[in-house]
Order: sequence, then C-alpha cells, then structure tokens
Amino acid sequence: MMREWLLMVIMCTGACAGAPARAETVAVSATPVGESCGGALTQGGLVICRGAPGTKFTVAGTTLTADASGTAQFGIATDAPSVIGWTAGDGAYGDLPIAARHDDYRVIEGVDCDKVDARTEEQKAHAARSWVQKQDAFRQFNDGPGALTGFVKPADMPASSPFGPTRKYVGVSKVTGKPCESVSVHQGYDMAAPVGTPVVAPAAGTVILADPDLYYEGGAVFLDHGHGLVSVFMHLSEVDVKPGDTVARGDLLAKSGNTGRTTGPHLHWAVKWRNPDASDRGGDFYIDPALLLELPVTD
Repeated sequence: MMREWLLMVIMCTGACAGAPARAETVAVSATPVGESCGGALTQGGLVICRGAPGTKFTVAGTTLTADASGTAQFGIATDAPSVIGWTAGDGAYGDLPIAARHDDYRVIEGVDCDKVDARTEEQKAHAARSWVQKQDAFRQFNDGPGALTGFVKPADMPASSPFGPTRKYVGVSKVTGKPCESVSVHQGYDMAAPVGTPVVAPAAGTVILADPDLYYEGGAVFLDHGHGLVSVFMHLSEVDVKPGDTVARGDLLAKSGNTGRTTGPHLHWAVKWRNPDASDRGGDFYIDPALLLELPVTD
C-alpha cells in the first residue's frame, strides 16, 4: 500500500491553460458495509471517508479521526500515486484509484517584476506583514461540513486559468530596473470577473481573515469550511465580511477587483487543505477547486 505524499508550492496569478484528468467520484471499499472512502479521486482532489464518529481513518499514511458527522476529509496532493490505500480502526481497508493530472508549463515574458516578487524594502516589509497575517489565519480551525454538502462557484463568471500549471516569469522591475526570473505553480482557479463582480461563499464557513490590502493577494478573504478546508479569495476591490463572521453558501463575501500582484482584473479562488490533527502547518497544501465543484451539492 502506498503511503505519504507532500507538495510545497507558491501562489501566483495570471493566465494559463491545462486541466487535470477527471476521475469518477466513487468509493472503493474492501468491505460491503461500514466504513468507506471515496470523493474527488484525482491528483489535487479530496478523499472523504465515512464511518461512525470517532473512527480513525488512515489514508496514504495520514491519520484523521471522524468527527460528529462520521467523516474525515483528506487532501490529495498533485503528485499522489495512481493508487492510494486507506484503513479504518475496525480493520476495514481498501484502495482508491487516483486519476493523473496533465498540467501545463509555459514561459511568460515581459512581466513587471514588481508584480511577481517583493523587491524594494517597502514592498518586502508589506509582504512580511501580510505573511504573518496569513500564517495566523491558517492556524485557526473551525467546525463545519468541509466538502460534505458540495461547493458552488463563488462568482458567476467563466474560468480563465486553471489550478496546477507551472509558469516561468521573465521580466524587468519598473521600480529598480533590474531583470527577474521566477518559477511558480498556479494554486488557484481564476475567473474572468470584471471589477465589482459579487463574490459569494461557495460553501458554509467561518471568516478567519478579511483584509483589503495584503501584499500579493490585495483585498482578500479566507473562509474556513471545516475539516481543514479554507477557501482563499484574492484581488478583491471590496471586502464585505470581517473575521469571526459565519456565512452560508451563497452569502456575499466581497466584490472582485484588480488589487495586489495582478496582471488584470479577475477573481483568484484557492482552497488549502490542512491536517486538523497536526500542529505543524508545514504539511498543508492547496487542492484544485474545480474538483470540489464536481462533488454533489446536497443542501
């Protein structure tokens, strides 16, 4: 049985092409009744295990305890193997087939380096302050359904850039005049949203960060859905919620914009999976929001 996986990637913005392969949303179990695991079974997706509350599930080496809903939810890294195994506390076990991604790689030339990295002392200080705010937010965990009731798009706009492609940026800083070169993986799902487009909650959750001026993200809202899942909305022109607010699916969070490090107006929606049972946040990673949209909406 294949075990651990890990992915460390960096947020970025802009347009690119490519998409993951799609896998059926199925449960594969070694036992006909009792515990089971299934979900959005593609690299960058999500495993949802079901059993009695308190059941300990282990998926690819990570162990989580089912909450009061009887579920535990595990992020699938983008480099996960083609088959991952699961076990439950009562001895049930099974294998899950994981569909492979086929993400793009492209070189983007002529960029303003100041849109890619913090370069001046003022920019670096702003980025450092923003980093502290984000890390503090990601350490907060709230109860919620996670992905159990499904997700909807946070804006009624077409997708413009998928999750997953690797981009190499080449350009010159308008501030310093120095050249730059940077490589990163796009960790969000971008929508072609004009400035002022309403941004709504894709699923119920608790706001853990709401700020109009983070360095890279610009106006941003972080929404904790429970089970370690946090939606991150970036480049907002208006923030209409505050930390501690609880929202239902479809509630207004913000308006889309062109703030932070962007190349044009759009909404960047990312989803980070965090292990609720781990104190070390170094193992958290982003998953593909488009795969969450394939889960059934049940409320």
